[in-house]
Amino acid sequence: MNIDVQQAIQILISFITTQNENWSMSSIPFMLLFMVFMMGYLLFSGRIRSVYVVLFSLFFAFKANGTLMWLLPANALLSWFFTRRMMLLERGRPRIFGLAAVIIIELLPLLYFKYTNFFLAILGDILETNFAFHSLILPVGISFYTFQTISYTVDVYKHRLPADVSLLDYLFYATFFPLIIAGPITRAEVLLPQINNSRPTDSYLPYTGLWLIICGIIKKVIVADYLVQYNNWIFTDPTAYSGFENLMGVLGYTMQIYFDFAGYSDFAIGTSALMGISLPINFSFPYQSLNLTEFWHRWHISLSKWFRDYLYIPLGGNRCGNIRTYLNSFVVMLIAGLWHGASGMFFLWGVLHGVGLVAHKFFLRHGLSRIPDILPIRIASLLVTFTYVAFAWIFFRAPNLDTALAIINNIGHNLNLGDALPFLYARPLWLLMLLLGLQLHTIREHDYDWLRHSFISSHWIMKLMLTALVIQLAINISQDNIQPFIYTAF
Repeated sequence: MNIDVQQAIQILISFITTQNENWSMSSIPFMLLFMVFMMGYLLFSGRIRSVYVVLFSLFFAFKANGTLMWLLPANALLSWFFTRRMMLLERGRPRIFGLAAVIIIELLPLLYFKYTNFFLAILGDILETNFAFHSLILPVGISFYTFQTISYTVDVYKHRLPADVSLLDYLFYATFFPLIIAGPITRAEVLLPQINNSRPTDSYLPYTGLWLIICGIIKKVIVADYLVQYNNWIFTDPTAYSGFENLMGVLGYTMQIYFDFAGYSDFAIGTSALMGISLPINFSFPYQSLNLTEFWHRWHISLSKWFRDYLYIPLGGNRCGNIRTYLNSFVVMLIAGLWHGASGMFFLWGVLHGVGLVAHKFFLRHGLSRIPDILPIRIASLLVTFTYVAFAWIFFRAPNLDTALAIINNIGHNLNLGDALPFLYARPLWLLMLLLGLQLHTIREHDYDWLRHSFISSHWIMKLMLTALVIQLAINISQDNIQPFIYTAF
């Protein structure tokens, strides 16, 4: 018995003190720990509860980042302190320079860890020299929490938020654990008012959270994590497979990245809802979009709104004529591409989306809006948009340009629909997951809302049975092959 207790203590100490590179909200260890966390969360109230959440958030960050987790509280403390100091400056030029200085301070860790090697490599190519520089480990979630601190600073500068937010409330906002790994990027005006009023008063919000967590398990653990296995083979060596197999890999990744990222957002929003905190949605059936502009209103909504409010509009938005509008849209997509990583492939992905957005805005002003809104046109628009987005994902996923071009060449020159039947025999479950992903995108929004409300209003036994069924299905299909969330790399 003593040996069992000692082993249990050692396991606990090891868990507390050891980083886990696979740490995420879809893992069994987190789910078990979250249940323990909720006991304390429901027990505490007021400032004690806020301190409790901040400490848990820092522990969550440590599990994901190890010692690099200190960047998170350091970034938050500097942001809070210098934003307050900025608002003490005289209006006009002094405060504008103060705003620029604070944003630079908030950006420095992101620029250093994410882009140092990229810029040194470019400089080395220009000078024809080799820089002996160690590879930097990118802290998980640094892009997301950096954008949150920047949005807070800008909103305070524009008097959308008060400058006297307490340090504890700001730490709660800046380190809130559901948002650390991959967002959604949440504005302070959304989260701060809920901090001291976040205990659920009825069952609607917690049951909504449970529904979203179930959706997250289906999207991430069941669909995305199964699709990724075959997709990786294609993007590693596309020439080893037929054109049809390459096409399936591209379609598979198109589904995988959506279900992976949307699944994480469901986990984050659902976990917050269990705590009585309501966060806005981050995805709204993006592959139902009829054009690229609509796609960016439905995909990664929190990032799209961030770029709109803090980059596109300050650049002039659509207020300075057509040419300036096209240029602003293109520049924003270039920056969005580089935001995902310091890579020429992400830059190309941004170029493709920038060109697509400019083309849509141009043709919308030159006759596109006069095309009748009838079913055949809508279907054609949906297929064109989906095909273009899937094509752009090739450059997003491929490790280099040669791989991307090999995939495109294989699909263009070696596509044989006769390979479909052997593919079905070889990978029936994978194809079923792909078809399931495509089918889920045909659900109309009001039908989804009906399903959600039906779950929320159902008997607790039905909720328990459905939750247990989904978890068991995830265990059977995943076979301990849970993949890291794609956006932890950004």
